[in-house]
Amino acid sequence: MDSNKTTTVADEGVRSFRSRKGDPPRGFIAEWTVTIILLLFGTTTLVQAFVIPTGSMEDTLLIGDHLLVDKLAYAPPGPVTRHVLPYLDVKRGDIIVFRYPMDIRQTFVKRVMGVPGDHLKLVNKEVYLNGHKLVEPYVVHKTEYIDSYRDNFPSEPNVHVSDAAQDMLEKHVVNGEVVVPPERFFAMGDNRDSSLDSRYWGFVPRENIIGKPLIIYWSYDAPTEALANPSIGLDHIIDLAGHFFTKTRWARTFRLIHSYPVN
Repeated sequence: MDSNKTTTVADEGVRSFRSRKGDPPRGFIAEWTVTIILLLFGTTTLVQAFVIPTGSMEDTLLIGDHLLVDKLAYAPPGPVTRHVLPYLDVKRGDIIVFRYPMDIRQTFVKRVMGVPGDHLKLVNKEVYLNGHKLVEPYVVHKTEYIDSYRDNFPSEPNVHVSDAAQDMLEKHVVNGEVVVPPERFFAMGDNRDSSLDSRYWGFVPRENIIGKPLIIYWSYDAPTEALANPSIGLDHIIDLAGHFFTKTRWARTFRLIHSYPVN
């Protein structure tokens, strides 16, 4: 694994590695065909590798999952390439990798819960989108208590939120719901009680989105401290040398990552 040019990601994701792979999935056979082609012929222009250092997307993505991210999926189509390459719009339910709006040197991964024009709120941990309650089989709740801001959103913050989040609460709330503005997205972690997400730092600008995770190419049971460090520490190297086979989550290797339709 090449550890050059790494980027530390604070919340959900990701020390970034140079890699060689990339392109988007279409159906089961197409997904694997594209994936194999990318593994063989891709470049960092098409695909980038990341590792998940925190648990805010559990249990969809685990600490220690190493991902390949398709950087072409949401790329702006050109006059010719729009007819050749399968560019996508960012949709509700997509898992996205993006530059953290509060510090673009960091990279996060979350699930898109609201696209431009959507009205969204949380009531006792449950998400209501455009007037109806969502069914979210991917979500986990690891605390039983109700937090007045986190779980009943939007409301008066009981913790520090960023200036962008404060602006969202002051300018983009209508009838008790957040209204997503143009070229912005509302994103949350699947580990809903332990996710630093749009509730705390506001919307994801369209231009911050890097791509969508494509496949878990390796998953290793390591602690956050070992993975969040921008350089590979000696302790992590020793741990890998001694426990590679026993701590690798073999069942997650080459697992494709899918969106879940949120409507």
